Amino acid sequence: MIGRRTAIRLSDGRELIYFDEHPATDRTGTPDTRDLPPPPPTAQLRYDPLVDEWVAVAAHRQTRTFLPPSDKCPLCPSTPDFASEIPAPDYDVVVFENQFPSFSDRVAPDEAAALTDLVPVKPGIGRCEVVCFTSDHTSSFGALPPQRVRTVLDALADRTTEMSALPGVVQVFPFENRGVEIGVTLSHPHGQIYAYPTVPPRTAAMLSAARRHISRTGRNLYADVLAAERKAEIRIVGTNEHWTAFVPAASRWPYEVHVAPHRHVPDISALTAEERDAFAPLYLDVLRRFDGLFDKPMPYIAAWHQAVTTGSDRDLGYLHLQLFSIRRAADKLKYLAGSESAMGAFVNDIEPERAAELLRNHQA
Repeated sequence: MIGRRTAIRLSDGRELIYFDEHPATDRTGTPDTRDLPPPPPTAQLRYDPLVDEWVAVAAHRQTRTFLPPSDKCPLCPSTPDFASEIPAPDYDVVVFENQFPSFSDRVAPDEAAALTDLVPVKPGIGRCEVVCFTSDHTSSFGALPPQRVRTVLDALADRTTEMSALPGVVQVFPFENRGVEIGVTLSHPHGQIYAYPTVPPRTAAMLSAARRHISRTGRNLYADVLAAERKAEIRIVGTNEHWTAFVPAASRWPYEVHVAPHRHVPDISALTAEERDAFAPLYLDVLRRFDGLFDKPMPYIAAWHQAVTTGSDRDLGYLHLQLFSIRRAADKLKYLAGSESAMGAFVNDIEPERAAELLRNHQA
């Protein structure tokens, strides 16, 4: 739970926010001492007419930090020998603007309007932030105490509210990538938040299905899916008064779990204090089951699906966390090859009911 929120500016003008658990924490005496170049312009959005989707082209991200040694980690607290992205010598939770963002409000003045008659171009107006869960470089989200998980959740709620109000932002997406198998380039426990200027393909597909469902039934689609899973019970991994964790009946990934609140809310900001407190014990339990399944750290993506920021489609959204791994056995990964990568047609190697049974029966 946040005791004090302190916003500062890094030497290149980017915003950094400390979320401290103790209200007496003073962050005024630790400025950023680095001499940084100005942040890059935002990505260019190019429209793909063949699939009715926008693609971001962000060439400056080629130079982002890649697997640095632990003593040069940009997400660790600063030391006398190394000035990192976080000026303070210690911290609880920190959020800052990404140095290599896919989306921002920094628009190049010579932005093209189109590449062909069918491919319009526009700047990727939005925002990208990094969320550091702990100052401990060797820790992980699953090792955090429940109080710290609550602080992270409160920080995500804060950022969701502020980023949703930015001009041009249509959806706010917090997520965590964990493990080199996933493609993580910084091993420090952290996540990210993308404020999208266009509706992402996954959200567009979910909204389309939700519209059809509500037109037929008058009910929210995800709420009905959750109710059906709770009734069936066979794919439930864990539950408490406010949340249920379950394996989707048609999951795409070998091990995939949704953690959803029992109450229909659009985003993290709308969760009550009781719901935020109840999230940590269940989610930490699921993460520990993931890690224990093959007696090694499980690579995963944890993706918060939130409602779009405005319009009638906002009521169709239903907050939930999608946790999934590409590991299908102790020594095997699921690679997105021809069918998945080229056609978007998934083939799952693990029966969802079996995945739920293994996770449910494993002692966390």
